[in-house]
Amino acid sequence: MPKRRIQAGMPFRALAASCLALLLLVGCGSGNDEAAEPVESTPTVSEPLPAPAIVDVYFLRDGKVGPVHREITGTGVGRAAIMELLEGPATPERAAGLRTAISTGSKLEAISISGGVATVELSEALDPSAEAQVVYTLTQFDTVRRVSIGGGEPIGRGELEDFTPSVLVESPVPGQAVHTPLRITGTANTFEATFNVELLDQEGKVLGKRFVTATSGSGTRGTFDAEVPFKITREGPGSLVVFELSAEDGSRIHVQEIPLQITLFP
Repeated sequence: MPKRRIQAGMPFRALAASCLALLLLVGCGSGNDEAAEPVESTPTVSEPLPAPAIVDVYFLRDGKVGPVHREITGTGVGRAAIMELLEGPATPERAAGLRTAISTGSKLEAISISGGVATVELSEALDPSAEAQVVYTLTQFDTVRRVSIGGGEPIGRGELEDFTPSVLVESPVPGQAVHTPLRITGTANTFEATFNVELLDQEGKVLGKRFVTATSGSGTRGTFDAEVPFKITREGPGSLVVFELSAEDGSRIHVQEIPLQITLFP
């Protein structure tokens, strides 16, 4: 999936609305680091932003990465995204099952980017799942293909399959307001590249469902972009349920539930 066209460490030159639309484009990287386009060296990620922008920050659900949205302003996007990551999930996100493996009190000591590699220094050592959070958060940006943490070997998304869910839903994110048709995007590595989605209302009634096929699967991570039409008569909370069907007995496996706000209009 193509990365967002965001230049980490470079000032935004568009109006605020354009920035937001651009940053909300789906797809944060395919994990195929070698296939990424070459980028120019960017010496700093601390230049100010002229307007608020939305970025993804990756926490953990059952030990696997998952994104949430954060609004940032006043500093470079890469630095701001890591600062938001260090803050940890908010209370509603924790209620949705999101956690962080980064120690409370960890501080960002330095961040730079050159030749497609972001170099990050933190005050506390990270375990592999916490490193996955940092790598996913920074590789959403076009100027970052791989990340070196604490002087370690640079790694990209393709080396983090152990910390990536079989279906990584990158849009919508927990708490997001959605309307019909619900558009879902992300990456998947499932048997025969297929999985199922259901949109439920707050009583658990199925409002819409779909069988989705990613661009690849069965050991190779592919991308997906699908729409789920649905009808409602009133707005309220709901949830997106994503799951695979077991090839052995047809039971639901690798189930994820993402809380949403269902609206009548955009």
